[in-house]
Amino acid sequence: MQADKLSNRVLPRLRCLVNVQPGELAALSWAFVYFFALLCSYYIVRPMRDEMGIAGGVENLQWLFTGTFLVMLAVVPLFGWLSSRFERRRFLPIVYYFFIANLLVFFLLFQSELTHAWVARAFFIWASVFNLFVVSVFWSFMADIFDNEQARRLFGFIAAGGTSGAICGPMIAAALAQPLGPTNLLPLSAALLGVAVLCIGRLSAWRSRQAAAGTSPAAAGEAIGGHVFAGIRLVLRSPYLLGICVLMLLFTTLATFLYFQQAQIVRDSFSDPAQRTAVFAGIDLAVNSLTLVFQMLLTGRLVKWLGLGWTLALVPLLLAAGFMALGLAPLLAVLVVVQVVRRAGNYAIMRPAREMLYVVLGREEKYKAKNFIDTVVYRSGDAVSAWAYAGLRALGLNLSTIAFIAAPLALLWAGVAYRLGRAQTRLAQTAPAAKV
Repeated sequence: MQADKLSNRVLPRLRCLVNVQPGELAALSWAFVYFFALLCSYYIVRPMRDEMGIAGGVENLQWLFTGTFLVMLAVVPLFGWLSSRFERRRFLPIVYYFFIANLLVFFLLFQSELTHAWVARAFFIWASVFNLFVVSVFWSFMADIFDNEQARRLFGFIAAGGTSGAICGPMIAAALAQPLGPTNLLPLSAALLGVAVLCIGRLSAWRSRQAAAGTSPAAAGEAIGGHVFAGIRLVLRSPYLLGICVLMLLFTTLATFLYFQQAQIVRDSFSDPAQRTAVFAGIDLAVNSLTLVFQMLLTGRLVKWLGLGWTLALVPLLLAAGFMALGLAPLLAVLVVVQVVRRAGNYAIMRPAREMLYVVLGREEKYKAKNFIDTVVYRSGDAVSAWAYAGLRALGLNLSTIAFIAAPLALLWAGVAYRLGRAQTRLAQTAPAAKV
């Protein structure tokens, strides 16, 4: 009864920001807290990762990206095995407990007298895997428990939970890094992952209650089954999933090019590691603040106003203009503006819209195929584009020329994104209730 009264008070106010319906408030709240805890955990350790990448040498970044890709190749079959044999409410916590254990191991390693350089390189690779993997699992879960109509209304607001965590994470790191030391924040990051596990249990229970009440399709909590490498097979057999792979490859190629340009421009602008770390933290704060405003006020409305196709194409079109600006003036101020706009647009608009592409698919595609695309395809794009960038630099191309090369790739990305958005709309119309 008290919960109903609270819902009646909160619901009208919340509807000013998001079109949430009766019965969805609990799930929306737990999903918001889940993503908050997840990204707060990551952003506490992200500044450490970026500084360690530069400390290892900008000229060696392609090796770290390659190492990340190889680790992804090893981890994805393990995830496929877990999802094939354990029901959802069991294998999802296992994934997070694994990363909690990793954080505690790194905490002990940083306290030891082992060679710091190798531990730092391992941490850079691990943090890159951790970020992609746990966020991919989160959105797989969201696509599994919400249908297509709910996703279009709620995913923008749920994404704002992650952005709130991404704002709090750097603030916590900035406030506590000096008095406690950066490595002593790792247990706090692990504790936040524990909160995420709690949210998984609450959301699974909500989904089961909805199914029992007949307000949604039957809950699919059982093991997914299938082969460990089913994600690869599903992708190769589906033009739609192959299109998402192309989308992801173009996205990560352009993001990697911009990341390398950021590393070079920041390195050339500041000699002090503390100043570089402060610049990265400032970019993170600007990105996440802008993202939060967009997610709260704009994301859900954009899909309604523009449709999914144009919503997906918007950020690539802006990035094409950004690369042209960098080509004309490869300066720190221009780089910061382009990076903030790209990352804020990705988190606030592109990412929630991209996750909607999976809502119309079956459970095996939502977990196995999606995880393969979000991890192996993503990091293979990282590795290939990192070596491609290094090759362009070795050929003597400067930052301006590489930026001009990247601009038409961004336009190609926009075209692919638009076509996928239209395809998702057609799939949703032919199968209104996504298979769960």
